[in-house]
Amino acid sequence: MKIKELTKAEEQIMQVLWDLKKGFVKDVIEQLPEPKPAYNTVSTIIRILEKKGVISYTAYGKTHEYYPLISQEEYKSFAASQLMSGYFGNSVKNLVSFFVKEKNLKLNEADELIKLLEKFKNEQK
Repeated sequence: MKIKELTKAEEQIMQVLWDLKKGFVKDVIEQLPEPKPAYNTVSTIIRILEKKGVISYTAYGKTHEYYPLISQEEYKSFAASQLMSGYFGNSVKNLVSFFVKEKNLKLNEADELIKLLEKFKNEQK
């Protein structure tokens, strides 16, 4: 399945559905921060997510219980590759360099990153 990019609002609804595993529109609204969006707004976003093929539903009469068709990990991988290709020329070095310079990477975070890279390097041997 080809994953499509989601808007911030769509991502927020997906985060809730990933946490809930499945839920009705009212369940999704309950999990959203204040001020709560209108029922119709959430319902519309859910229908868009359904059209994008990332969620589906089980019908119970006129009500629908929605559930994700893609995992959070699948979307993370998609979003990361979009970020890498769109902003960093598919270069991990450019990505890490950006975070080191722009986000004031803390020393303990840099140490953890170095350990991860060393572990990865050893696994590749």
